[in-house]
Amino acid sequence: MRHRFLSLLLASAVLFLASISSRADELSVYTTNYPLQYFAERIAGDHAGVVFPAPADVDPASWMPDRETIAAYQKADLILLNGATYEKWVSKVSLPRSRMVDTSRGFRDRYITMEENVTHTHGAGGEHAHSNVAFTTWLDFTLAVEQAKAVAKALIWKKPGEKATFEKNLTALERDLVALDGELRKIAARTPSRPLVGSHPVYQYLARRYGLNLKSVHWEPDERPNEAQWRELKGLLKDHPARHIVWEGEPLGDIRTELGNLGLQSIVFIPCGNRPVEGDFLQVMRMNILNLDGAL
Repeated sequence: MRHRFLSLLLASAVLFLASISSRADELSVYTTNYPLQYFAERIAGDHAGVVFPAPADVDPASWMPDRETIAAYQKADLILLNGATYEKWVSKVSLPRSRMVDTSRGFRDRYITMEENVTHTHGAGGEHAHSNVAFTTWLDFTLAVEQAKAVAKALIWKKPGEKATFEKNLTALERDLVALDGELRKIAARTPSRPLVGSHPVYQYLARRYGLNLKSVHWEPDERPNEAQWRELKGLLKDHPARHIVWEGEPLGDIRTELGNLGLQSIVFIPCGNRPVEGDFLQVMRMNILNLDGAL
């Protein structure tokens, strides 16, 4: 009996020590937006703990982490950046350059430059700026594939012994992203010149890749537009007679009604820079595509 007890105790100790060793060997990966967290989790599997620490109610593009969060980034094995001027806070703090990976650097020659630098005020976040470089790169799913490849390369650099696993997982992720790209191209091809309005200037890469005839205003789905914003929209519609407006989130009911009176139908296409309320990146993008397909 005593021999059996000692054997069980030894087995438990071995399992416990193995679990500690496994956790110690796990990479610590921090990202600056949710798409990169999703890509890294898909590719790394159990070989990394991937953290995107921004609160759920903020726009990561205008977020400023607190000291504790910055300290956590500084301790990470890998820091995955979106690039294209997305995470402006990074230039204001000290992070270990040797562990930072700009996932869009490889296609910086394909960044979209806008004509103006727009600053406006909305919500609890206060003043919100859009630089002259568009940053929602992942809405062009071919660029999302390039970012996923940069994530895989960084993981392989840190854990070369898991190269085969990371490459296998990347292939599966790439297959999903290419499928999204194909679905959007089919939808856009049906009505290549149909005018669309974007409620916010975040759809530039989406519009370029899929040939959407889209012009943007600066509205928020949870705020009532002021008179100047309504005038801006009506002026835009004179030269750009759109029948659909694309939103980052579900607009207020009375705004949807007033837009309907102008002949505008609302379409929700969530960029997914932050974690979605339900589902994951792939599920949200599939729903976005269904919304666009149903409307167009």
